[in-house]
Amino acid sequence: MSEQEQDIDATETLEWQEAIADVIERDGANRAYYLLDKAVNQARAAGANLPFSSTTPYQNTIQPDDQEVYPGDLEMEWRIRTINRWNAMATVVRRNKVSSEYGGHIASYASSAVMYDIGLNHFWRAKSAIHGGDFVFFQGHVIPGIYARSFMEGRIGEETLENFRSEVDGKGLSSYPHPWLMPDYWQFPTVSMGLGPLMAIYQARFMKYLHNRGLIDMADRKVWCFLGDGEMDEPESLGAISLAAREKLDNLIFVVNCNLQRLDGPVRGNGKIVQELEGEFRGAGWEVIKLLWGKGWDELLEKDTTGRLRQLMDETVDGDYQTFKSKDGAYIREHFFGKYPETAALVEDWSDDQIWALRRGGHDPEKVYTAFKRAAGVEGQPTCLLVKTVKGYGMGKAGEGQNITHQQKKMAEDQLRAFRDRFKIPVSDEDLPKAPFVKLNNAQKAYLAERRQALGGEFPKRHWRDVPKLEIPALSAFEAQLKGTGDREISTTMAFVRILTTLLRDKNMGKNVVPIVPDESRTFGMEGLFRSVGIYNPLGQHYTPEDADQMMYYKETTDGQVLQEGINEAGAMADWIAAATSYANHGVPMVPFYIYYSMFGFQRIGDLAWAAGDSRARGFMLGGTAGRTTLNGEGLQHEDGHSHILAGTIPNCITYDPTFQYEVAVIIHHGLKRMYSDQDDVYFYLTLMNENYAHPDMPPGVEEGIIKGLYRLQKTAKPGKKHVNLLGSGTILMQALKAAEMLKADFGVTSDIWSATSLNELARDGQDAARHNRLNPLAAERVPYVTEALSSAKGPVIAATDYMKNYAEQIRAFVPNRFTVLGTDGFGRSDSRVNLRRFFEVDANHIAAAAMADLFREGAVTEKDLQAALKKYDIDGGKPNPRLV
Repeated sequence: MSEQEQDIDATETLEWQEAIADVIERDGANRAYYLLDKAVNQARAAGANLPFSSTTPYQNTIQPDDQEVYPGDLEMEWRIRTINRWNAMATVVRRNKVSSEYGGHIASYASSAVMYDIGLNHFWRAKSAIHGGDFVFFQGHVIPGIYARSFMEGRIGEETLENFRSEVDGKGLSSYPHPWLMPDYWQFPTVSMGLGPLMAIYQARFMKYLHNRGLIDMADRKVWCFLGDGEMDEPESLGAISLAAREKLDNLIFVVNCNLQRLDGPVRGNGKIVQELEGEFRGAGWEVIKLLWGKGWDELLEKDTTGRLRQLMDETVDGDYQTFKSKDGAYIREHFFGKYPETAALVEDWSDDQIWALRRGGHDPEKVYTAFKRAAGVEGQPTCLLVKTVKGYGMGKAGEGQNITHQQKKMAEDQLRAFRDRFKIPVSDEDLPKAPFVKLNNAQKAYLAERRQALGGEFPKRHWRDVPKLEIPALSAFEAQLKGTGDREISTTMAFVRILTTLLRDKNMGKNVVPIVPDESRTFGMEGLFRSVGIYNPLGQHYTPEDADQMMYYKETTDGQVLQEGINEAGAMADWIAAATSYANHGVPMVPFYIYYSMFGFQRIGDLAWAAGDSRARGFMLGGTAGRTTLNGEGLQHEDGHSHILAGTIPNCITYDPTFQYEVAVIIHHGLKRMYSDQDDVYFYLTLMNENYAHPDMPPGVEEGIIKGLYRLQKTAKPGKKHVNLLGSGTILMQALKAAEMLKADFGVTSDIWSATSLNELARDGQDAARHNRLNPLAAERVPYVTEALSSAKGPVIAATDYMKNYAEQIRAFVPNRFTVLGTDGFGRSDSRVNLRRFFEVDANHIAAAAMADLFREGAVTEKDLQAALKKYDIDGGKPNPRLV
């Protein structure tokens, strides 16, 4: 049925249209929207099936009549910005004249220079005595422009700028935002695309968490996150936007640079990425502000009485928009305006140059300022700015609007000349081939200094040098965990929860502790925290929980201390990063404890864990139900046998696999002192088990060994010829203890028992010693700790863990004895712990048999004894390799 056939009363329809037009003319478009929204809601309430549209026309959200008065000197800022554009380009071009190995990017900053300029001149406040400062997640590929700005401000010298991406000698600049490499400059690492938006959401959320708990006054601080439209395809980019709306994060602003291109071509060649993202964000509950067209288009839209130009804007796909900006005015006249007679008539008296000069909204400073100011004033919901630009704007034939522009790192002399002439850069023909850096004159320097002074000072800047230290309780505060449990059996997870409870109750640092759990507090025995410190919810609890009559009911409060993230490991990790970097971002050191299924930690959120290292995060991650065989019934996807290997790849992640509760206490106490008293930029990963067993008293003098990664738990007074060293960690140390008893009873073999709390730390120490000895061959040789510890050990060493063999194999080069490693290579599977350990060959039988085999090879036992051991311990030499089945 046609539209005319559906209209049963054309006169009434016309009256409604005229009435709306009258409202718009008299009271503005917002009033018209309000009236129509009321009418639509009334119709829906009466049962009308009205379709929902999450998008608005392909127009600017803010109308020309609502344009803000620009607060700065437009001409001065344009002049400074053009020089910044040149210097940003020259930073990459000059470096690649030395060698193309250095790389870099020109086009991304070229497309977004106006946005960063407006932000740095008018919006982003530095941390000062009177303000906590704003956060900005800079888009990774625009960084040459940010360095160039700092060069113009005098923060970065010419030699340093010259050494972009040359960091080895300590005089250069990192490729992207990396706090680890530039700890006084960058706040957040962002170039692993998708992580920036996710972390920005949780930084905004954590800022409100601190405010609601009374730890900071967030006032009007904002978190700005700059993204590319192509980056929005990363699942993490959109993965938490509903949380931002649900928690009303009006301190959060996303700015999506919609230049319609990703790294190789159009983002949505056959569609419209702006409209798609508008639907996503509006549907999630965000305020969306579209800035698509510069002010030159306002005149044409005002003349568009037929609506044909608006129709043309709506129906033109992004692939064509990209093509238009790679051509010229004549092409746009023919292929865009020329599509309809009505649109062709709009520009019939325009020159091709005038048509080409029509700008997209992101290149219009007045409109960008208005959009930013509107976004900064939104209350009750987060805001997404969709800003349309041209990738490679100003690069001309060198890459403007072209598919190849992202990879463009060099510019020929004619391209440099075109760039110079377009932006009127003061560089002579003689100097042009060198692409020299251009400095500001005194008036321009003064203007920039004045703008930054008004906003509190230098930006970006990371503040960490004057962070207060926390008063850490003495190790004796964990007295209960330093003692044995007698006949009572507990897990290390239970021991950790008791340690955490002690810390939460500590009068000095308890308020700084942040327990974080994805959605299995009860799995880890942490439900007691619900009642004692509450679950954070900015809305409080407007319902009666089902278990309200129980002691440990589900309690949500506005000032709750527990962050309970639902089934959301990535979100919980982003929460943890926000808490673990609070010392630098807020000047308030927080102590986050993130506990989760170990299999869903480093394997699942490894990129975030790496970003945490780059961020100089400080805190604790705890992999619960760890090990390949401890979680028995859960099977392949839940059984972790490799998290320590993955964690070991992060240079500043310190890892431990404790067996006993006193080890957990010593490690956590050491971590607190190292991170929050000594202020070392490391974070700790501990694996915890759900297996219950009795725990002994802490032997005297073992603290150093626990921290370094190895100590002798049990020593044979007078070892005989048949003596071995059984080394283990986690629950498998209990199997080693059992194996020692079997060997003594069955074959008279004595054993020393070694607790290997951290094979990763032992390996790092050994590798450091080997490096020192290689680089200093004439100096006294450094002896690795594990070598020294085992120097008095008699007989072979058998190492068994609940992790892949590579975990223990790392220390082979530093073990002075015969060394055999048992581990859990292969996929996990469901069964009992007994059967799983038997299957993976890490049970007491296999440990004992491995000891007998090594003793036989050393001539300490006879072949008859070995055969008897293999039979008694039921060792099958033809058994399939568990790694392959």
